[in-house]
Amino acid sequence: MKSKILRTLAIIVAGLILPTSIWAAAAGAEPVETWHARNLGEALLYTAIFSVFGLLLAVIGYKLFDKFTPGDLHREIIENKNQAAAIIGAAVILGVCIIIAAAML
Repeated sequence: MKSKILRTLAIIVAGLILPTSIWAAAAGAEPVETWHARNLGEALLYTAIFSVFGLLLAVIGYKLFDKFTPGDLHREIIENKNQAAAIIGAAVILGVCIIIAAAML
């Protein structure tokens, strides 16, 4: 089970790093000006991309936390209505989101 999770995680990381490295190699020695938005349309596009990407990473972080800890946190929250488990789940999601936001800045 853990090897399957680690393999999936490796595929996700490779899927994020490989396109970036290919893009950087294709750019050559020319310095990239900036990725900051030049107008409102680009700003909205970048916001939407970062939002979807951040949300996806937050869900993956929560699921990984649930897999690597004893018990089933999701079932404990949904079926048993355990408020303490819900607070722990919320703390995990907020923690992952803070890390993702800091990495995106």
